[in-house]
Amino acid sequence: MILNNLLKGVEFRSEDDLGLEIAKVQFDSRKVAEGDVFVAVNGLHVDGHDYINKAIAAGCVAIVGEKEKGDIAENFDKVIYVQVNDSSKALGVMASNYYGNPSSKLDIVAVTGTNGKTSTVTLLFQLFEKLGHSVGLLSTVENRINDEIIPSTHTTADALAINEMLAKMVSEGVSHCFMEASSHAIVQNRMFGLRLKGAVFTNISHDHLDYHGTFKEYISAKKLLFDRLGKESFALVNVDDKRGLVMLQNSKAKAYTYSLKNPSDFKARLIADTFEGLQLELDRKEVWLRMTGLFNAYNILAVYAVASLLDEDSDEALMILSQLKGAEGRFERIENQKSLTAIVDYAHTPDALGNVLDTIKKVGPEGKIITVVGCGGDRDRTKRPEMAKIACSLSDKVILTSDNPRSEDPELILNEMVKGVRDEDLHKYIKLTDRREAIKLSVMLAEKGDVILIAGKGHETYQEINGIKSHFDDREELRSFLDA
Repeated sequence: MILNNLLKGVEFRSEDDLGLEIAKVQFDSRKVAEGDVFVAVNGLHVDGHDYINKAIAAGCVAIVGEKEKGDIAENFDKVIYVQVNDSSKALGVMASNYYGNPSSKLDIVAVTGTNGKTSTVTLLFQLFEKLGHSVGLLSTVENRINDEIIPSTHTTADALAINEMLAKMVSEGVSHCFMEASSHAIVQNRMFGLRLKGAVFTNISHDHLDYHGTFKEYISAKKLLFDRLGKESFALVNVDDKRGLVMLQNSKAKAYTYSLKNPSDFKARLIADTFEGLQLELDRKEVWLRMTGLFNAYNILAVYAVASLLDEDSDEALMILSQLKGAEGRFERIENQKSLTAIVDYAHTPDALGNVLDTIKKVGPEGKIITVVGCGGDRDRTKRPEMAKIACSLSDKVILTSDNPRSEDPELILNEMVKGVRDEDLHKYIKLTDRREAIKLSVMLAEKGDVILIAGKGHETYQEINGIKSHFDDREELRSFLDA
């Protein structure tokens, strides 16, 4: 593609002739090959401008960067230089142009929020697939193009990977794509340049403060998704969350709301919540759903609202929703012969953990609640004491353990968690850094009628310790001990 065409929609300055042919767009200097354009992105840990000489040596013919030409490289006589105000935004637009602007050929709905993103997009994918559409999915658990499953490495991929995936969807006749939008991806402009049909806000609570610094900045990151929507898009927000209406401020999109408590455009009423399922009233129709918990009631309502906004038949949508199951690793019950209720859930924030434990207390059996939970290393440390506090407040026995300690000492992470435990709950917890042994102990402690909750990893199938990822699946481990 001609460089000038790649830059369409990008604000730039250049004294060079931009009519040369470009092979590929790259932002990783290790991937640069002859004829490529290298976009120097200033990231969290690495500044792409430091790798411009390496990219030139690898054969790139053009550089896109933010800094002045004379400040960053020695070999500019060999390449064209294009200066931009924001390289990450430029990369988003260039990636979209390179792959033929695939987002303009699909109905893409992005879902953001602290909790519920994966469940909502997964349910949307399942619903629209059963409604007869060709559908794509970009999620934490997996990426999908109809029946084809493509492994997922991030909640939201980089701009090149997103557009490559969307282009593949277009080539295979996909009409709708549902994607998670993480706060990191939004502020890093990984979705910049995408044309969205709509965006959904589920909720917000404390998370990722290691990255955003303050809760206010975290809220602003989520809001940015709605600020960037065009007037042809819709914005759907949960107004039972007090930040729901904040998301709509300054958004050009058509605004819609959903709720279970407050007045809204899409309103549901919870009739029953049991381990066997939920009973909701939606649009004056009662529907039985094969999911548990108030949080799933919100997810279902959001999915129903999106289907309505995309002009799907409401009766058919409700019928299909009544048949669907939740996302993998989200309040997933593990069948066993020991008369125990065993649940694996991805809950890794205080709010999510509280929601799951509240649900168990309300709808579960009369036995004890035994919770296994940890906190990730090299991540938001402020939530560690809160996670332990909630776990011990709402459980009868808690085993604090490792959950991807990464480069940190697992014992020190647990010590930080313990600081949040109330004096009256100090007798409830045990520290056991080996996660496998912690799960084994939870089964050993459980008696008939008890509930075991293994929280934090959900669908994940690895444990990361000192930079090494080893296979570890909470569901496999739990089954092995329940069946022993």
